Amino acid sequence: MITQRQALRRSKNNRVVAGVCGGLAEFFGVSAFWFRFAFALALIPGGVPGILVYLVMMMIVPSE
Repeated sequence: MITQRQALRRSKNNRVVAGVCGGLAEFFGVSAFWFRFAFALALIPGGVPGILVYLVMMMIVPSE
């Protein structure tokens, strides 16, 4: 049985900054906490990896 997934979108309801983590959480069906935690961990080694990935996703992933 094939089920269709919804498209990846930035969340309007589950957002702190731009809704990237909320959108990823809704797409994968997990808590947004885990994506926020992963981005926070990516900020530890100098900040660039986490900020760069977040900014790129903010520009690429469309809003709801």
